[in-house]
Amino acid sequence: MRREPSWRIPVGIIGLLIGLTVYALLVARLVPDWIGEWPVLVQTIVYLILGTMWLLPLRRFLIWMETPPGR
Repeated sequence: MRREPSWRIPVGIIGLLIGLTVYALLVARLVPDWIGEWPVLVQTIVYLILGTMWLLPLRRFLIWMETPPGR
């Protein structure tokens, strides 16, 4: 159990919020131009995949946040 707060947690949360915002804006801005003419079912599948893709790097990011500095 950690006794002292780490600077990594607030920095990591801010970084996560900024990264998710940028990712969501890019997806919302760019993807409709590319798949706008596709059938609705295919669009739904693409948006489900893109909506969960941000989870891929999350595990490593959370481990970094929780690891004490100097380890």
